[in-house]
Amino acid sequence: MPLIPQRFRRRRRRDPEATMTLVEHLEELRTRLFVSLGAIGVASIVGWFLYGAVLRLLRSPYCETLRNLPKANRPSTGCAFVFTGVLDPVVIKLKVVVFLGLFIALPVVLYELWAFVVPGLTRRERRMAVPFIASSVVLFAAGAALAYFTLPKGLNFLLGFAGSGFVPLLTGDRFLGFVMLLALAFGVSFEFPIVLIFLSMVGVVSSRKLRDWRRGAILFIAIFAAVITPSSDPYTMTAMMVPMILFYEGAIIVARVLGK
Repeated sequence: MPLIPQRFRRRRRRDPEATMTLVEHLEELRTRLFVSLGAIGVASIVGWFLYGAVLRLLRSPYCETLRNLPKANRPSTGCAFVFTGVLDPVVIKLKVVVFLGLFIALPVVLYELWAFVVPGLTRRERRMAVPFIASSVVLFAAGAALAYFTLPKGLNFLLGFAGSGFVPLLTGDRFLGFVMLLALAFGVSFEFPIVLIFLSMVGVVSSRKLRDWRRGAILFIAIFAAVITPSSDPYTMTAMMVPMILFYEGAIIVARVLGK
């Protein structure tokens, strides 16, 4: 019989309850991290070829905002970005490519996260892996899309806030970093109902507790939206707050349906 590596034999010896030692947990975490990083790396190669189309897509809200500004406030470069360092073009492209890689590899990353948590869950809860991963990907994409469509309103507010004596001249690195951070913030915030439903399924919270915490939750959501959004303008904050409050109410309903 061929020799089997120790780590694989250890995995096979898990009992039905999937109990693991601390060392085995750390080895499992390392494996999951390597797989996730590998998936992001492969997906980044795909993102490299999508860079031009995505750059035009991300620049579109900025161009739209500049068209709405008075002529005296429009930069002489039009809606083209500038850079101030020799290495900036490399940094900009790599930043966008890695962000695309993370987005494309998100299903794999979420699966690895779920697979790491699975040993501590019941068999019934493990069956929820596919619905949770699929809904997490859809909600993250929906959050990023909402951030994109909210961006023109936020830019109009921010770029015109200082008055008519200022002309925007944005570097590509800062603007694209701002847009990607905004999309990431919205994507993460849209995972809010998944977290609440998961916590209710494992018995950490109940529908009654969620109802009792409603006022505090709304305050927390308002503070969270103010802190996590990179612009903190009223349009962006409202666009994040309203869905999160609706998600909270929806999580209460789902928890009641599940009998939690």
